Amino acid sequence: MKLDCVLFDLDDTLHDDTLAYRTAARTVSEAIARERGIDARALADAYTGATVGFWSALTDEHLTLQIADERQRMWYEALRAVGIEDRALAARAAAAYVEARDDVLSLAPGSLDLLATLRARGCRLGLVTNGFAETHHDKIDRLGLRERMDAFFLADEVGMVKPNPALFRHACEVLGSVPERSAMVGDRYDRDIVGAAEAGLFTVLIDVHAIPLPLGARPPDATVPAIDDVLGVLPLAGRHPA
Repeated sequence: MKLDCVLFDLDDTLHDDTLAYRTAARTVSEAIARERGIDARALADAYTGATVGFWSALTDEHLTLQIADERQRMWYEALRAVGIEDRALAARAAAAYVEARDDVLSLAPGSLDLLATLRARGCRLGLVTNGFAETHHDKIDRLGLRERMDAFFLADEVGMVKPNPALFRHACEVLGSVPERSAMVGDRYDRDIVGAAEAGLFTVLIDVHAIPLPLGARPPDATVPAIDDVLGVLPLAGRHPA
């Protein structure tokens, strides 16, 4: 096999999204704590718990939602959890959260070198994310990925969410390839690996979360600890991964 197409997840793959959203939630919660005298950690935990629940449960049926509205809703519910019922404050918190997250966005070490090397070797590159266009195009630009990748497949724009195998096949087709000559690199076994493997792609799991695979699950074709280890396991130019 010789790859001519590599697909990447975005959050916690090309950049440390967990660090970004937890830092932003903490920054906003500490500001509200100073203003309202509540427990900042409890508020941050309530909000991050709500976001994890939202993204974990995402399906095609959610794609008509406005992520800005959902973010306000999650802050409202988090505030209620610490005894504050204030929709105006929830709206302010949501806006402040986006600003705080943008301030700490950065690519994972080795990401740019990996993308540049793959392009130099003739691979077309695609980003496949369950994120929403409303916010993720701005994130793509802030991270400097716009000019470094060939196509972007955002859930609400393509009308599909990972792990739908059709989404991976669609990305390969748009990029002028087929699954048998393509790879998917991501950090979530259930979202990134399962669907891509079913579609026929070579799969690489970046094991940043150290979550055990489900009992009896088909393992990824390769597992690495970080993005800068990916190049060594991809079957490029006719060679097999180590």
